Amino acid sequence: MIYLQLFITFFKIGLFTFGGGYAMISLIQNEVVVKHQWIDASTFTDIIAISQMTPGPIGINSATYVGYSVTDSVWGALVATVAVCLPSFIIILLIAYLYKQFKRNKWFEAALKGIRPVVLGLIASAAILLVTADNFIDWKSWVIFGVAFAATQWGKVNPILVIILAGFVGFLIY
Repeated sequence: MIYLQLFITFFKIGLFTFGGGYAMISLIQNEVVVKHQWIDASTFTDIIAISQMTPGPIGINSATYVGYSVTDSVWGALVATVAVCLPSFIIILLIAYLYKQFKRNKWFEAALKGIRPVVLGLIASAAILLVTADNFIDWKSWVIFGVAFAATQWGKVNPILVIILAGFVGFLIY
């Protein structure tokens, strides 16, 4: 039964999220932490951090990690991953098939323009969620963030090196 719930939950997330993985974060958090209570807020914050560091889209990485955490099996990870990807796959197939007919349609163009601010709002919601989590940000985290930001923006340090060093510093501090 948990596999069906995982599939439905992540299929719904994949179906109603437009704008990529960062736009998915607030929906995933609402479903898995608030609604189903499969994981707690602290674990969710860890999942997001790990999903950002691993290769691949953050939404898919998060779905995979949550699926594995909830079922404690690779099958759960596979179900959640397929479910979150399937709506996009189906929609892209339909769009590719129908695009030539609709690409000059004023309603189609207007709909896409209207979706843009919603995507921005979803991404901002995810950022606010992560910054305001009770267990996530303290003054030491802000210092690590500030140094990492400065190193990548003005110091032109390789981001991979910054991630590794920030992880090491976080390991030492926490």
